[in-house]
Amino acid sequence: MLDATQYLLGTGSGALVGFVLALVGGGGSILAVPLIVYLVGMTNPHVAIGTSAFAVAVNAATGLASHARAGTVKWRCASVFAVAGVAGAFAGSTLGKAVDGEKLLFLFAFVMIAVGVLMLRRRGSAGNPDVVLGGDNAGKLLGFGAGAGAFSGFFGIGGGFLVVPGLTAATGMPMINAIGSSLIAVAAFGLTTALNYAASGLVDWKLAATFIAGGVLGGLGGAVAAKRLSERRGMLTTLFAALIFVVALYMLWKSASAFLA
Repeated sequence: MLDATQYLLGTGSGALVGFVLALVGGGGSILAVPLIVYLVGMTNPHVAIGTSAFAVAVNAATGLASHARAGTVKWRCASVFAVAGVAGAFAGSTLGKAVDGEKLLFLFAFVMIAVGVLMLRRRGSAGNPDVVLGGDNAGKLLGFGAGAGAFSGFFGIGGGFLVVPGLTAATGMPMINAIGSSLIAVAAFGLTTALNYAASGLVDWKLAATFIAGGVLGGLGGAVAAKRLSERRGMLTTLFAALIFVVALYMLWKSASAFLA
């Protein structure tokens, strides 16, 4: 059972994740699990993953609403991707629950490093804004969706860093459409993972609520900062990737004993 100070830290952690997401885009939610474990002090890594998955799902749904208003969501393509991914997320999260928590954190650190590298290599793409669901891309959407969902479910992350390139590779849609459309899949994957973990009693709902509340406030602040620092977005992304590397190395150091023991 967490105390009041830990729930307050949970709100602050959510605010940090929300701020980073609004400031530099995808990849911010990768910090949720290490913050819940190492800052909030959640001793059970599986509860941290289940709680994080629910918070990420809600945050993605909130972001989806604004993208929908802007008309940047390719609903049919995203829905096929998400449906395939839900099955993958269920299988991945079931497997993740069976893996030792410390070993899962150790592997998670390598995922963080991969996210940091992808953020540094991310490039804009013109793409085809008129892309629609058809026989030429349905199979690709199903395949990429299932893979991204399994990966997302296993580690309890939103998986946006996989969904966005998966959507662009399958359909050739522009990056702005891939980002907006990805939120359908991220919300679906996160909710599937959270419900699977919740069935085993591995979600702290009160912590999730405080994390989400902090994320909303942080997102508002991040949006304001993003407008003011729009010309420095590349520098901010580089700095955030560096932060991810530092946190990943810390996680490797803290959880390495699970493999060395």
